[in-house]
Amino acid sequence: MDALDARLLLLLTDVPRLGVLECARRLGVARGTVQARLDRLTERGVLRGFPPEVDLAAMGYGLTAFAVLEIAQGRRAQVIEALSAIEQVCEVHATTGQGDLFARMVARDHDDLQRVIDAVVSVPDVLRTSTALALSTPIPPRVRPLLQRVAQRDDAQKSR
Repeated sequence: MDALDARLLLLLTDVPRLGVLECARRLGVARGTVQARLDRLTERGVLRGFPPEVDLAAMGYGLTAFAVLEIAQGRRAQVIEALSAIEQVCEVHATTGQGDLFARMVARDHDDLQRVIDAVVSVPDVLRTSTALALSTPIPPRVRPLLQRVAQRDDAQKSR
């Protein structure tokens, strides 16, 4: 990935609905260049899509919780499949350290969270969980600093 790729992704991070032609205009390159870059970034798996950013709290899911799950050895695929069936489990990461999986869950209120946790702990082969509530999200999920680093690094190398 070079500086132009990074600047293109920064632009789409800021304005996800921007068209190829407008991206080309703002970046000062040809439309075909932008399209080729997008195609290449997609083929390489760097760019996975343009989903809308959804505020779950505004949808009524004001509680976020994180759970560390210890699971039976060799049963990760089955546990992940069962967790994916629980709608309020938003993401799961396989981890090293104290637990085996790290899950982010959302809930409407404390009673709803208890229901979600009960569903998680009832998954076969989940041996133990430890759950923590998020009080706030001072740094939301982001990629901007990494993209800026690539854009600046390549621009600095070109000016040498």
